[in-house]
Amino acid sequence: MELWWVAVVLALAFLLCRVLLLFIPPVVPSIDVDASDVILKGSQRGEDSYIYVPRKGKGLSEDKVHCYEPATMKYLGFVPALSFDEVKEHVRQARDAQKEWAKSSFKMRRQLLRIMLKYILDHQELICEISARDSGKTMTDAALGEILTTCEKITWLLEEGEQWLKPEKRSAGRIMPHKSARVEFHPLGVIGAIVPWNYPFHNILNPTLAAVFSGNAVVIKVSEHASWSGCFYARIIQASLLAAGAPIDLVHVITGYGDTGKALVALVDKVIFVGSPAIGKQVMEAAAKTLTPVVLELGGKDAFIICDDVDILQVAQFAVRASLQASGQNCAGAERFYVHSDVYHDFVEHIVKIVKSVRVGPPSEGLYDMGAICIQEHTERLQNLVNDAVARGAEIAFRGDFVGDFGNGVVGQFYPPTVLINVNHSMKLMQEEIFGPLIPIIKFHTDEEAILLANDTSFGLGCAVFSGKKVRANAIASRIYCGMAAINDFAVTYMCQALPFGGVKNSGFGKFAGVEGLRDCCLTKSVVEDRFPYIKTLIPKPIQYPVSDCAFKFEEALTKMFYSLSMWERLTALANVLKILSESKDSGVISKKS
Repeated sequence: MELWWVAVVLALAFLLCRVLLLFIPPVVPSIDVDASDVILKGSQRGEDSYIYVPRKGKGLSEDKVHCYEPATMKYLGFVPALSFDEVKEHVRQARDAQKEWAKSSFKMRRQLLRIMLKYILDHQELICEISARDSGKTMTDAALGEILTTCEKITWLLEEGEQWLKPEKRSAGRIMPHKSARVEFHPLGVIGAIVPWNYPFHNILNPTLAAVFSGNAVVIKVSEHASWSGCFYARIIQASLLAAGAPIDLVHVITGYGDTGKALVALVDKVIFVGSPAIGKQVMEAAAKTLTPVVLELGGKDAFIICDDVDILQVAQFAVRASLQASGQNCAGAERFYVHSDVYHDFVEHIVKIVKSVRVGPPSEGLYDMGAICIQEHTERLQNLVNDAVARGAEIAFRGDFVGDFGNGVVGQFYPPTVLINVNHSMKLMQEEIFGPLIPIIKFHTDEEAILLANDTSFGLGCAVFSGKKVRANAIASRIYCGMAAINDFAVTYMCQALPFGGVKNSGFGKFAGVEGLRDCCLTKSVVEDRFPYIKTLIPKPIQYPVSDCAFKFEEALTKMFYSLSMWERLTALANVLKILSESKDSGVISKKS
C-alpha cells in the first residue's frame, strides 16, 4: 500500500474518533441549590400577600434594600446595604482566594464552567421565574436574554477561551531578528462589577465567567432593583465553586445603594460598570482617585433603519420585538425607527397591527408578550416623554392596552406599547434613553439622510440596518458612528460571544464580551527574549560609554540601514555602518597602544 493511502486512513480514523467522542459527554457533577425560599408558592399568589409601598425620593433605608415584585408589588424581603468596611472585607476575601485560583489550570476552569452550564440547562424555568419576578419581564424574555446568552458565553469560553489567553507571538521587528517577542495575559486580581437590573441573571454571570476563566476573583454589586434574585444566583455560583474544588470566596455578590458601589470602585483592580451616563461619570471620577481602570457601558439609543427594498411585514416583526426588548429588558434593542418614505405608511400599518396583538400583563400570571416596568415611577417618565412629543407635533398612531384585571392598584407599573408618528429630533424621546415600549417612527427619503439622522444623537452603542441589498445595508451601517451593527437583524452582535460589546460617545468606552473583553480582565505583559542560545545583544563600540564622536553618525546610518525605502539606500547605509565600526575598532586599538 502506498504511503498516501496510509495517511488518508489514519486521518479518517482520527476524524471518526473525534465524532464519536462528541457523543461521550464529560463527567460533570450535579449541584444542589436550596431554592425553597424563592419558589413561588400558592400562598404567595393570594390576594392577602403583603403589598409593598416603596418610599418616593431619597428617603431610603441606609442599612436595608427592600425587594418586591414590580408586576404585583408583592414584598419579597430585604437584603443588607453594605458599608465601606463590609465591602472591604468581601474584597479582602476575594483577593486571598484569587492568589490560589491564579495557579489553577484551564482544565479546572473549564470544569467550573461546565458545572454552571449543567445547572442552568437543568433549571431554566426556575432561573427565568426568579428573573421575571424580580425584574417584571416575561418568561419568554427571560429565556432569550438570561439563558441563551449565558449558555452561549459559557460555550464560547469552553471552546475558545484558553487559546485567547495563551501567550501570543509577535514580530520582534527589523532591528532585532535575534529576539523573540510575545504578549502574555496574566490575571489582574479582583475585578469589580456594578451591574443593572435589566438582566438579573446574565448581568451577574457575564462578568463572573470572564473574570474567573482568566484567573481573577470578582465582586459584583447588583442593582438595588434586582437584589433579591441576585442573592439566589450567588448560591448557584457558590455551589459550582465548591463542586469544582475552587476557592469558595472567589466570587462575591454584594448589595446596597450608591455608597456600596463607590466603596467597591475604591478597592478593586478594575471596574466594569453598566448603567447610565450620569452614574458612569461618577464611577469614572471615583476610579480616577486610585487610577483604577474602568469599562463603561452606558446604554444607547440604537437606530433601526428600514430601506425601501425589504419585506416590510417581516421587518415590522423585528421592529416590535426590538422595541419591546428595549422596554426595560435590554438596552441593545432599538429606540429610534427610520423608515424610507416609499414604505413608510405600509410599515406603520403593519406595526400598529402587530402592537394591537401584544398582551401586557404580570409574568407570573400567564405567558404575556410584555411584563411590568422594573423601576418605580418610570411609567410616569415614559408618559412625560410621550406628552412632550405630542406637544411638539407628534401623533399617537396606536396605544396598546392591558390584559385582564391586575388588581392591587399596581397598574402604574405597566406601560402599554405606544406607536408615535410625525416624530422629529427636537423631541426628548429622540434624545434621551427611553427604556420603555415606545416606537417613534421617522420618515427619510435618501440613504444619506438616514445616516445623518442616525448619527444625530449623543449615544453610540449599536444600530440595525435592513435592506434587500447587503452591499447597501453595509454601506449605511459603516457610516453610523457606533460600536456594533446588525445587518438585516437586530441585537445579534451580543449572541456572537466572540465579538466585543461596547459603544462610543455617551454609550461609554471599553469592551466586555468577546476576545477583547476576556483579555481586558488581564494584565497584558510584553516579553522579549533571545531567540538563539549564543546570539545576544551587544552594545556597538561607537555608543559604549564614553560615547565616541561618531555615535550620532553611527545611529543615523543604522536607522537608514534598517528602514530606508530604497534597497540601494539601505545597502549604502550598511557600508557606512561597517566603515564606522571599523574606524571605531582601529581607534580603540590605537588608544590601547598609546
